Amino acid sequence: MQYQKMVLDNGLKLAGCEMKDKNSFAAGVWINTGSRNESARISGISHFLEHIVFKGSRGYSCKKLKESIEGVGGSFNAFTSEEMTCYWIKLPARYWELALDILSDMALYPLMKDADIEKERQVILEEIKMYKDLPQSYVHEMLDGLLWPGHPLGRSILGSNETMSRLNARDLREYHRAQYTAANMVVSCAGRMDFGAVERKVSGIFGRMAQKPANTCVPAGKQAKRPVFRLLHKETEQAHVALGFPALRRDHPLKYAQMLLQVILGGNSSSRLFNEIREKRGLAYEIGAEVKRLKDTGAFIVHAGVANKKLSQAVRLALSELARVRKDRVPASELRRAKEFCTGQMMLSLEDSLTHMLWIGEPALRGEKMYSLEDIMRRINAVSAEDIRTVARRVFTARSGRMAVIGPFKGRERELEGLLRC
Repeated sequence: MQYQKMVLDNGLKLAGCEMKDKNSFAAGVWINTGSRNESARISGISHFLEHIVFKGSRGYSCKKLKESIEGVGGSFNAFTSEEMTCYWIKLPARYWELALDILSDMALYPLMKDADIEKERQVILEEIKMYKDLPQSYVHEMLDGLLWPGHPLGRSILGSNETMSRLNARDLREYHRAQYTAANMVVSCAGRMDFGAVERKVSGIFGRMAQKPANTCVPAGKQAKRPVFRLLHKETEQAHVALGFPALRRDHPLKYAQMLLQVILGGNSSSRLFNEIREKRGLAYEIGAEVKRLKDTGAFIVHAGVANKKLSQAVRLALSELARVRKDRVPASELRRAKEFCTGQMMLSLEDSLTHMLWIGEPALRGEKMYSLEDIMRRINAVSAEDIRTVARRVFTARSGRMAVIGPFKGRERELEGLLRC
């Protein structure tokens, strides 16, 4: 499969992948804006706007939007992250023009009616409550605040009760005008299609947009020295913990070594943390590791839900595994399994047109090269055990760790914080 890319005169980018053996077509409109583009006053506005876009546009009411897509067997959704917003549709390939008509109308001409804004405000306030009632999710939000204190990355993508209560139609319209510009947008498509026809369609729709400068965001900067620990006392049946360490930026030369390190430590059920904490000792049901990859920073996160009485033991074991991977090279057999897991998972996911649309859309939005699966597999397979140890030594450094905990531990803050010095 060949990836194709072109840029309109106004700066909008188009990326495509023709998949002639598929019966589907997936398209996405990406905007280079997210929670890190927001000031404290309008925190949560990117996500709020994502919701409002689905309430109706110039050519499609909320009802017509759903019926038009689902009436031909399609599906649609959107997501907002720290650095981007994406609206997508997947449907039978013969309706490809419908997908682009709807996506463009939603992104460019949302109605943003006052009544819809008020209703959706209440929906998001309930969403905020929902996540606060889910300790396994909210503990990650607490950790972000420790990793990036005083920075937009340290705030919730959803915003807060305070910001959601005061955002209004004027704020949303101004934000839409400032951020949903041609230079900040990408259209990506994958599936059974003719790229030339898609290019003509996209040019006809988006080519009329004015040319404006691309946006900027606040640099992440260096991690503050304090605080390193946060406890939310809650009478839960299980303790929820998230350990975080500043990690590599998204385009770092060692990014594939970091990917393999995440798999080895907590990426699947044969990982070290899973084996040591769940399988051998039965301390946790959920235990794993993940990596946040951002423009100029990143985070390596270990998370678990453990028995309240076993929290200290589980944290010490997790930290000992991080120390071990810093000290010793990963054995060849373990490294080979991690590489096969990464490449195999990618290979399986890219059988789907929607995944391919996401695969090419994100690097196009970031102005990065679009690598084929074969390119990335070569880079993953070139990673050495020493590369992984180098990443571990760079990421898991003394005093760089941060820890957030939710559970019934009132009065034990100093004791739990002391675990970070193990």
